[in-house]
Amino acid sequence: MSAVLIPGADAHPAAFCYQVNGSCPRTVHPLGIKLVIYLACAAGMLTTVLGNLFVVFAVSYFKALHTPTNFLLLSLALADLFLGLLVLPFSTIRSVESCWFFGDFLCRLHTYLDTLFCLTSIFHLCFISIDRHCAICDPLLYPSKFTVRVALRYILAGWGVPATYTAFFLYTDVLETGFSQWLEEMPCVGSCQLLFNKFWGWLNFPVFFFPCLIMISLYVKIFVVATRQAQQISTMSKSLAGAAKRERKAAKTLGIAVGIYLLCWLPFTIDTMVDSLLSFVTPPLVFDIFIWFAYFNSACNPIIYVFSYRWFRKALKLILSQEVFLPQTRTVDLYQE
Repeated sequence: MSAVLIPGADAHPAAFCYQVNGSCPRTVHPLGIKLVIYLACAAGMLTTVLGNLFVVFAVSYFKALHTPTNFLLLSLALADLFLGLLVLPFSTIRSVESCWFFGDFLCRLHTYLDTLFCLTSIFHLCFISIDRHCAICDPLLYPSKFTVRVALRYILAGWGVPATYTAFFLYTDVLETGFSQWLEEMPCVGSCQLLFNKFWGWLNFPVFFFPCLIMISLYVKIFVVATRQAQQISTMSKSLAGAAKRERKAAKTLGIAVGIYLLCWLPFTIDTMVDSLLSFVTPPLVFDIFIWFAYFNSACNPIIYVFSYRWFRKALKLILSQEVFLPQTRTVDLYQE
């Protein structure tokens, strides 16, 4: 695109992202407010990265945690970790400066990674729901039905399907050639809004919403079965009772994680669909708030684990006390009361 100077742009250089015709207007914050926003975003990124890094290290290091469910948690944490490392720094600058300064190539790559990691998260939460459903509702057959090999297949699908889906729409011309009637012109130069088309908004809604429906329906059934098991727990042997309590605890924790995921992501998902009907009228500030509310979910899961999983608190204590450097630490039983 050829650069055409905007008349009078030299008099107000900070009013636009670029001094070209059709440039996005730029919101200029006072220095103090800008520093506060940057510090808040940096704290969010640090929490996301460190929290999920702890999960990845703990599940990878401690042999007691090498279970199908925990491998799914590890893969989920990797998606959130990569989001914090590769996506949030650029999103922070775009939100604070209200402009994209990194060129078309990085804009497309940023959008690809953003969509990939978010879709990967919801796929993994859906698979974890299936895992918990099997463990609670069919406990005798669960060890043979949900093995490490099955978990690895789920992980492969959880990364492969979002990667293929996102690449298909962002790195091919299928939208331009097949759905041109739904495309919207970019509103201005410097916004990095590649999803500015009605088709993408409507397609992303079921991609997010249907897995959520699956998770909700599974957890309703899990809750009913777990409640019935709680009434029968007094008749079980001590070992079976302990195992049943751990399974219900895991199901409850992951249910909280799913609930927080819905709370964080539904506003953005619904707005994306509704906005496509109204020619994308959502103010940039409101849109940014929805995006960051969704990003906040990636920092939540490790916090949930700290308050819910005894094994995670024990692993965290061993890591922070540097006892992980002792040879026998790797085989410690983190599930022992």
